[in-house]
Amino acid sequence: MDAKPKTQELERTRGVNLRALLERQARGELWRGFVDTMPLWIGVVPFGIAYTLAAQTAGLTPLQTLAMSLLVFAGASQFTAAGLFAGGAAGLSIILTTLVINLRHLLLSASLAPFLRHLSLWKRAGLAFGITDESYAVAVRRIMERQAGPALLLGANISLYVSWQLSTLAGLLLGGIISDPTALGLGLVFPLSFTVLLMPYLRSRPAWAAALVAGGLALAGRMLLPGSWYLLFAALGGSLAGALVEKKR
Repeated sequence: MDAKPKTQELERTRGVNLRALLERQARGELWRGFVDTMPLWIGVVPFGIAYTLAAQTAGLTPLQTLAMSLLVFAGASQFTAAGLFAGGAAGLSIILTTLVINLRHLLLSASLAPFLRHLSLWKRAGLAFGITDESYAVAVRRIMERQAGPALLLGANISLYVSWQLSTLAGLLLGGIISDPTALGLGLVFPLSFTVLLMPYLRSRPAWAAALVAGGLALAGRMLLPGSWYLLFAALGGSLAGALVEKKR
């Protein structure tokens, strides 16, 4: 007569143990995503300081400069917005221009969407706000190969967010000392970092085709086209090239 209560108690115990295991795993992935992204801080910090100097030159107050980093959290868009603000552009023009620059995030998010559908709308929105080129590059392969869950991406997002805010604060404090952080030659860190992050993905002909076509289109667009539209065209062209090679296989 006591078999049923004992069975129910055993099931509850197993359920508690499973939840605890999943929680520990998620915390581990969160920390791993944070730490794995930290080497990229060396490129983020000078970029953030340069943004701060550009914003102050454009006439933004320290509070406005920091608020843009906290709420917008998009380096290239913040640079562009500061330049447009300095030129007296209308608010709608600034919004549309920065929107175009960030259109590449449609592709980043779309590639991760099938692996995040089980999350609630608010959790997906939080990940979408924090996603950057760097955090995506750190987390995407392990998420797609089911080696990690969304906690890894969240940790990478938090790591980049923290470094960006710290670099903005550093720019506000050191603006009078470092007039041009780009002169230190750290602008090369970002391309080299992304090249290293790209290498593990180049394990098939479709991947090589996508990388080479996207890289070629990006270089050509940079030299021939105004604005930042070439980034979206390069991404779409690389994706199409990879899909065509995959279809032939």
